[in-house]
Amino acid sequence: MKLAEALSLRKDLQKRIAQLQSRIVNNVKVQEGDEPLENPDDLMGELDANLKQLEELIWRINATNMQCRNAKGESLTQLMARRDVLTMRVNTLRNVFNTASESQSRYSQSEIKMVTVVDVKKLGKKVDDLSAKLRVLDMEIQALNFSSELI
Repeated sequence: MKLAEALSLRKDLQKRIAQLQSRIVNNVKVQEGDEPLENPDDLMGELDANLKQLEELIWRINATNMQCRNAKGESLTQLMARRDVLTMRVNTLRNVFNTASESQSRYSQSEIKMVTVVDVKKLGKKVDDLSAKLRVLDMEIQALNFSSELI
């Protein structure tokens, strides 16, 4: 199985587990004299089986991420950490850029005037450059996901 397939399976399992949790909660209490629509014990057994499968899958994904390397010898885990931090950097700078770019309407000369204290053009260029690096890094990660066999 390819790593990308395992990631998709993990996502499906996580959704299934969330659905099972909801179904269990919805069936643990019924009006006196009524029967639950589904047997909570059966649902709990299904939940346990899915959780066990998820645990094994997560372990295998993490092990693969540590072993899988790009052409520079960096692990997939290193690349994902870099992507996460770069995403945070881009989002922060984008928020700063948007705030600095906002125009201000004043109704009279007596209102307080706000001024931008950063170079908006330079900041916009930096956001664009970092966003491009993020896209390239994300494509590299995706390529490794589709070419790497799951451990």
